[in-house]
Amino acid sequence: MQYDVIVIGSGPGGYICAIRCAQLGLKTAIIEKYKTLGGTCLNVGCIPSKALLDSSEHYYNASHTFAEHGIQLENLKVDLAQMIARKSEVVNQVCKGVEFLMKKNKIDVYQGLGSFVDKNTVKVTKEGGDIEMITSKNIVIATGSKPSSLPGVTIDKKRIITSTEALQLNEIPKHLIVIGAGVIGAELGSVYARIGAKVSFVEYASAMIPTMDATMGKELQRTVKKLGADFYFSHKVKTVENTGDEVIVTAENPKGELVTFTGDYCLMSVGRKPYTDGLALENAGLAADQRGKIEVDEHTLQTKVPNIYAIGDVIRGAMLAHKAEEEGVFVAETIVGQKPHINYLLIPNVVYTWPEVAGVGYTEDELKAKGIAYKTGSFPFKALGRARASMDIDGTVKVLAHKETDEILGAHIIGPRAADMIAEAVVAMEYRASAEDVSRMSHAHPTYTEAFKEACLAATGNRALNA
Repeated sequence: MQYDVIVIGSGPGGYICAIRCAQLGLKTAIIEKYKTLGGTCLNVGCIPSKALLDSSEHYYNASHTFAEHGIQLENLKVDLAQMIARKSEVVNQVCKGVEFLMKKNKIDVYQGLGSFVDKNTVKVTKEGGDIEMITSKNIVIATGSKPSSLPGVTIDKKRIITSTEALQLNEIPKHLIVIGAGVIGAELGSVYARIGAKVSFVEYASAMIPTMDATMGKELQRTVKKLGADFYFSHKVKTVENTGDEVIVTAENPKGELVTFTGDYCLMSVGRKPYTDGLALENAGLAADQRGKIEVDEHTLQTKVPNIYAIGDVIRGAMLAHKAEEEGVFVAETIVGQKPHINYLLIPNVVYTWPEVAGVGYTEDELKAKGIAYKTGSFPFKALGRARASMDIDGTVKVLAHKETDEILGAHIIGPRAADMIAEAVVAMEYRASAEDVSRMSHAHPTYTEAFKEACLAATGNRALNA
């Protein structure tokens, strides 16, 4: 078969790229090595983790806040098997949705491992060993990423697990040791802490979610600590050993001393690495770098072989599903000669704990490092009527604006529905709005987004009205 575009990988970047290509009139095929479409995000990442996060939050509220709301319950307990089953059904529905979209847009789907024969030809090796050859004018690599580990640590998928196994445990851990307090560790650690597990975070950095604004990490730690979690920062993990029914983690503390942690499960959440295994990049004249990433032109996302593009987790930048989606659309439109736009600074980052954390633009440390003069405005959710009504008073909104021009340079939120609220900041910043602009826009009362307006008021000159 001859195509205009072949997309290798059906995660958010890949399937969105395929859809946009089809919309633009390109004959399109997509290749997926697994039985279901949707990639890591839909199958073992974003979607199932959010399903479990939601379930665990419902349980936590039922056991901790329902009585105050006047709702009395008896014999409350966790049915983990049902939680996992519901999660699986959510995944099934979303993946079927992607299948429908492929049919709707007349995109040919090939199930099997895609590998390059040359720069225009891809071999699809099916599960039974059958091989099919397809060719295309353009090829897009969208194969995503997989969980990373640490040197000397073997993930056995039994006691020493990744996020994939953490989404389908058949028991609540007695003591879950989470190596890494970044986004994945924070999310899955909080899931099991809410439903009764003892959780200990062992983190190499000095704070939670170290890539986000420092205020957010401090606030998140404070709220997760309420779940009974322990934190061990500036600890360098040396070994992780499965002894049968237990896992022993040995780490070096800030004093240089060796300390041990014993639990029944250890979740490795030290990031992800690009997944290019089996692609046979060399046959197309390509190679991944030492980190496994594929180099692309920043203006076109073309590799050094002009008809081959790469997007998402296999190229530089944040490993985010929505970043991959934007790049998928970008590549499709570039292929047909359009001039698309991506502002990487304004791709938001989100942690789906509760309270949620979201940020976009520069952090305070980044502005200091760049020598950019700025001013800060903050507003706590505890001063917000809507948050009081829903008992979601933890967290704050922090706005960073240019000291002279008042342009919003960064927005960072920890609080209820932060993941949704951050979109207002993205829109404002795409249009280079000032803090004054947002502070003069009417925000419905009572809503959580009033906190963003109040933070902007604070940034314009200590003008917050409700704090």
